[in-house]
Amino acid sequence: MLKSSLDFLRCVRCGSKLESDIFKTSKEIDEGILQCKKCNLEFPILEKIPVLWDDFSKYLESRKILGGKLYKSTSSPTLKKFIKKSLLKKSKINNDRTTLEERWTKIYENSKNSKFYHLMKNNLNAIPSSKFVLEHGCSIGIMTSFLADKHDMVFGIDRSFSALKQAKKSSKENLDYFVADSISSPFGKLQFDLVLALNLLELIEPLELLKHISKQISKGFFVISDPYDFDRGVNSVKNTLDESTLRTNLQNFGFKINSKTKRPSFLPWNLKINPRATLNYKVDFVIGKK
Repeated sequence: MLKSSLDFLRCVRCGSKLESDIFKTSKEIDEGILQCKKCNLEFPILEKIPVLWDDFSKYLESRKILGGKLYKSTSSPTLKKFIKKSLLKKSKINNDRTTLEERWTKIYENSKNSKFYHLMKNNLNAIPSSKFVLEHGCSIGIMTSFLADKHDMVFGIDRSFSALKQAKKSSKENLDYFVADSISSPFGKLQFDLVLALNLLELIEPLELLKHISKQISKGFFVISDPYDFDRGVNSVKNTLDESTLRTNLQNFGFKINSKTKRPSFLPWNLKINPRATLNYKVDFVIGKK
């Protein structure tokens, strides 16, 4: 975690400024704990990645394997005790997400040269350089790393520790990543000039996400894409969107749709699942501006 990021992070529950207890540093903060004195919440920094989850034990509840790995990799006795205490809490979830998230990290890494990202980069080049940029669901940092070459400060958030660990391998002085829930902002009332949310609407309730992101932009750009693949069984979102309702809702939240993206698009996004299988999507893409 960049030391400069401490100026921007806030408690995900109450929005208060966080205090830091740092145990290990290099060029970045390698290990430590961020504390909210108002809520008495603690957020660990592990392998240079802050886990800004409302309840760390609940985060590990569905990631027990990850918790064990983090316990072994951590050198600080205080953090080891913190992780162990979180792991010992009774789990209500039987399905561990660690292996699944590690698998998808590899899939995104193998698919980073997909034409989809090339098309995204071409469109983003037309957006002026800005002070603060945020990507929701940044995964392994394909787009965040690209944006850091043009914009002043770029942040990426994702639920997958595995994906962010891969993203951190491409370190830049103006780029940082955080494990966080997109609906529970770790940035308080900070306003962004550019926000990305690529292919997330199946994973987070769409209207909640749009409403939240709208509050993060008072004057700036919002770039969103999605294949509208909402059939996820028990994990499906309750309220889906299509090409038309996405644009209507963006306009209702105060965004003016870029003329080039007023009509639905079908950008190819090919994910290499394994050497014998590829998942092929046709993705819609919208640029909104306030």
